[in-house]
Amino acid sequence: MSDVHITARALAALLGRWRTDDAAYRSLADRIRLLILDGRIPADTRLPAERDLAERLDVSRTTVTAAYRELRDSDFLESIRGSGSVAQLPGAGPGPSPATTLGYLDFSKAALPAVPRLADAAQRAAHRLPHYLDAFDYDTVGLPELRSAIADRYIDAGLPTSPDEILVTLGAQHAIGLIARTHLSRGDRAVIEHPTYPHAHDALRAAGARLVPVVVTAEDGWNTDDLEQAIDQSSPTIAYLMPDFHNPTGATMSVDARRRVCRAAARQGTVLVVDETTAELDIDRGAPFVPFAASDDAGAKILTVGSVGKTVWGGLRIGWIRAERGVIRKLVAARTVGDLGTPILDQLTVLELLPTMPEILRGRRDQLAATRDLVERVLADRLPHWEVPHVNGGLAIWAGLGAPVSSQLVLAARSQGLLIAAGPRFGIDGAFERFLRIPITYPLAETERALDALSVAWRSIMRAPVPDAALLAEIV
Repeated sequence: MSDVHITARALAALLGRWRTDDAAYRSLADRIRLLILDGRIPADTRLPAERDLAERLDVSRTTVTAAYRELRDSDFLESIRGSGSVAQLPGAGPGPSPATTLGYLDFSKAALPAVPRLADAAQRAAHRLPHYLDAFDYDTVGLPELRSAIADRYIDAGLPTSPDEILVTLGAQHAIGLIARTHLSRGDRAVIEHPTYPHAHDALRAAGARLVPVVVTAEDGWNTDDLEQAIDQSSPTIAYLMPDFHNPTGATMSVDARRRVCRAAARQGTVLVVDETTAELDIDRGAPFVPFAASDDAGAKILTVGSVGKTVWGGLRIGWIRAERGVIRKLVAARTVGDLGTPILDQLTVLELLPTMPEILRGRRDQLAATRDLVERVLADRLPHWEVPHVNGGLAIWAGLGAPVSSQLVLAARSQGLLIAAGPRFGIDGAFERFLRIPITYPLAETERALDALSVAWRSIMRAPVPDAALLAEIV
């Protein structure tokens, strides 16, 4: 029996404006299918009972029954005795390559492959492991050597940092969740960029935050007046920001904007949670990376999140939080509710890799530049009406489609063998149907195949009128 379930109320919120000109049951099935495909309904999640969902959506039970039946017929739902209808991905399982799942090209994640030197670093770390077997087991703070090495990198980037201002975590998402649990109470306001990194959005909502969205665009980045006003008027407990190569837009915040945000946060007592996991993925920004906290001239409370997940490999679950010593102690004390520490061998592997980060980042720059240029060139040729911003770094391109059809395009792309996240995955309550995030992290050949699939999918949906376009435009 599945232990994870979604209530009818929660599912209705995710569905948003789900009706189209198609039959009601088919529109409902299509929207639930998309939610499963892009992860907003995780696999093995038990869906609400048909009667409960029908009452919440104000439709007949027959409509929900038919929608569930269509999802079962296409292998997106499984009926399990005692559990009801459980979400699944058709043919889920390991595929023949990191980007391929049983014939599907998986572009739903913007993640680089592991750096070539990772295996050697892991072997060297294993040779060092015996020296730690007696003194370290459940390490809730981080190895002293690793904390010192991370602090040194901040110092080299222009931000004085002591090792006891560093807490090593199980990746950046663990860090964001830990901060949310320790700093938010139900009903507290939290400023969040819109669009944003979806798992940060999930973590803040899970902690009970009332979200205050602030728009970020690929062309103009943040409207500093709006961001400052959002902090001053809502007095949020937390503001979550990704100021360098923002995910998904690729925007970078100006130095002046950073200072103004810090001053507003200091005035209101707002904690700035600054996600710098993509900050060093520079292609041609033309300026060296400087940590956000180095711009603070007002004494703002800043918690910086970093990791090696985006630069080295997502499978190496090592991240960190940089904060004042008192905050670090508070986080360590609260951590054992959810976990008992960071694996020693993984920490040693990162310790082996950190001295080579300049070389690693140069290699990443070359990879990202080549793929970005390919995406820009192919889209300009095959989909010239799309708005494709030029990004100077980061992991993806936030393409404007010119019509509110992102969800429809994603479903059509799947029929061409491509899995990709729809624009609403990065928004709140169904926003961003006019956008699509295209990762620039995959090999050139796989990227070209993905763009081929998108081109075919686009032509297929453009043969028919866009369903209910006026209604969808209202929520973008």
